[in-house]
Amino acid sequence: MIHDLNRLKIDQKGQAGAELILLIGAMIIIVLMVIYFYKSYLTGVGDEINNVELSELNKSISNISSKLINQDP
Repeated sequence: MIHDLNRLKIDQKGQAGAELILLIGAMIIIVLMVIYFYKSYLTGVGDEINNVELSELNKSISNISSKLINQDP
């Protein structure tokens, strides 16, 4: 009977280790998923910012160009 109790103690230590490994693995998977979706979000935001900046630059160049062309000598 005492031998069975000692074996049960050893089994519980192994179970705790296995649960810890599973918990850490799940946390790593969640972090990787968050990074993947956040990367997609940032890529989309970066494209949008670039498009806005490019259109503003084109407007500025057009304004400067129209002022230079419309000047009287």
